[in-house]
Amino acid sequence: MDILTLSKGANCEIPTELTRLRLVVSWSEADGPVEVDASALLLGSDTKVRSDDDFVFFNQSTSPDGSTRHLSRSENGDDDAHETIAINLDDVPADVKTIAVTASIGEGTFGDLPGLSLRALDDVGSPFAVFEILGATTETAFLFGEVYRRGDAWKLRAVGQGWSTGLAGIASDFGVSIDTDGEDAQADDAPAADDASAAVEDHVVAAVEEAEEASGDVIDFPPPRLKAVPTDEPTASRQPARRRAAGVRTTKRSAAPVAPPTLKLAGAETWQPARLFSISGVGTADEQEKRATSALLSTMQAVPAFARALTGRFGAPAGSVETYLEVPFRLGEANVIPDGVIRVARGAKLWTALLEVKTGTGQLRRDQVDHYLDVARQEGYDVLVTLSNEIAPHAGEHPVAVDRRKLRKTSLEHISWAEVLHVAKMTLAHTGAGDALQAWLLHELVRYLEHPRSGAATFDDMGPSWVPVREAIHAGTLRPSDRKVPAVADAWTRLIRQLCLRLSSDLGVNVTHVLPRKLANDSAARIQATVAGLAADGTLEAVVKIPLAAGPITVVADLRTSQVRVSTSVAAPETGTGQRRVSWLLKQLADAPESLLVEAMFAGRSESACEQLVDVRANSSLLIPERGAEITTFRLSQTSPMGTKRSGVRGAFVPSVLSGFESFYGIVVQPLKPWVPAAPKLSEDVLSEATSEQADEMRAAADDAS
Repeated sequence: MDILTLSKGANCEIPTELTRLRLVVSWSEADGPVEVDASALLLGSDTKVRSDDDFVFFNQSTSPDGSTRHLSRSENGDDDAHETIAINLDDVPADVKTIAVTASIGEGTFGDLPGLSLRALDDVGSPFAVFEILGATTETAFLFGEVYRRGDAWKLRAVGQGWSTGLAGIASDFGVSIDTDGEDAQADDAPAADDASAAVEDHVVAAVEEAEEASGDVIDFPPPRLKAVPTDEPTASRQPARRRAAGVRTTKRSAAPVAPPTLKLAGAETWQPARLFSISGVGTADEQEKRATSALLSTMQAVPAFARALTGRFGAPAGSVETYLEVPFRLGEANVIPDGVIRVARGAKLWTALLEVKTGTGQLRRDQVDHYLDVARQEGYDVLVTLSNEIAPHAGEHPVAVDRRKLRKTSLEHISWAEVLHVAKMTLAHTGAGDALQAWLLHELVRYLEHPRSGAATFDDMGPSWVPVREAIHAGTLRPSDRKVPAVADAWTRLIRQLCLRLSSDLGVNVTHVLPRKLANDSAARIQATVAGLAADGTLEAVVKIPLAAGPITVVADLRTSQVRVSTSVAAPETGTGQRRVSWLLKQLADAPESLLVEAMFAGRSESACEQLVDVRANSSLLIPERGAEITTFRLSQTSPMGTKRSGVRGAFVPSVLSGFESFYGIVVQPLKPWVPAAPKLSEDVLSEATSEQADEMRAAADDAS
């Protein structure tokens, strides 16, 4: 499919065979992280939303009909970051004529942000249209483009119109009611399907107020959470004592994590806490798969925050979640039994998913996936979710290639057990599980899945091609055309994906594998680029971005020298002598290992100076080869032994890369803070005059008070 370049005001037809598309808002972060948030508004013929629920953004990630989703932020190459709006055109209600794709910026303006663009991708991630935005100035919100109906077809228009009133302003212009007070922040978290819970709370609050009125005292405690609404009085006849703030909250919610209870009464450290999900007696692969599936689905039903975090990835609305195990369906003359069914209700909308699970070394097969897609289409299910230990090399990719024609009515999504663990840990440590009991339940699921006998595994095996490729590199016989090289290149990408998941869970931020745009959405091109590097110099290389870190981190596995090299670059202060700039860096490397390599780059010079940290600490002038040399950048790097075994713990490749990267980040990068210039200073005369005037005002105020 040819890529169309749109100018401002231009439009193009969306191919009729394309029912699922993604609109990607992109920008450059060459100067550091920027908070940009994409959003979408479903508009009627009057160019207004039908209700506040038609505003899809970070606090309301899915439209009520499930047609439009706000996907999580990600970075995808060469300082390029993006947010995505996913649209299923078949599910867009008939009275929605336009879907406006917008974005807002947290600090600063879009005029300060280079690389603004809107890209339209088809259902397999290939771009078919792009709109480069030029001329932005003081805008803090932007209408990038519109997807609109024209007869029975859909078209895409490049708009490029800006507002200076931020997210709230752009939402208001399209008819969204904004909650300007921001009160009752947690109320918006409850889905529409939980109206009964709100009624319970209103009933309890009313009872508390009645008791206060009767006793004359103020009862200062939060209303208890009841399991059912009392039936003595119809819900509709009661007047709620407290109402949710009107309108949509456009400020981001802050989470309140809840920790599972800590056991303190054990008689010895060797005592093992009882397990909710027992690993005892796990025998066959079939039993292993059933236990893991049952543990996962039951926990999803018990911990709504965890269920929402998982199902939201697949386009489910926020609502009440029900899960079922091994539900039989009839397909032709055969009975088909998927491993699970997930159903999410929000108001009148019902979202449904089939779940196919593999544990241990079980692999997803194309014929099996095709079979379940047929069932999902027949039953009108929204999505088929596959779950296995196979880590997709890039977010949104599926490890099994299927006939795209089967995806017109039902989408196909994949998640690995490593990602399930990542979501569970993120919910426990950073998002919040709801209450202590839910936190304990989720903690028990994590304990179960982390046990080797559960069948849920992280990426720890480079595959059967690893040893032959490694030996060919040492012998100098490896060529790009060798058939085993692509398998190693693909395994490397999956390893980096695993690294990003681990760090995201630990840090509570979205850690990403940075890829050039042309490789991010093309798995074949990505593998070929990795193969070329491996054949040319025997190295595997990746760049990882951690939000708010001093800079991106590069990890290189050198198969010729059997070393893992991790490095980052940090800009030097723009003022002061070379000696002061080196001193600024040394203060931040107080706990860094002495073997750390410190390299200084200079303005106007191609050569650099590089020394070990132990030597720079003893004599900082080693990094300043001549008087007047201006240091612009410091590059820090650390090497560690590379494991050579394809799998395992001791002497294996995967753990050597993970530990080398995490050690470098924790000891070297984490303490680093980018240099910030000092605030401009007032002259002594102005400061003295201002201080004198302030003193006079304070004396006058004191006289008036007396």
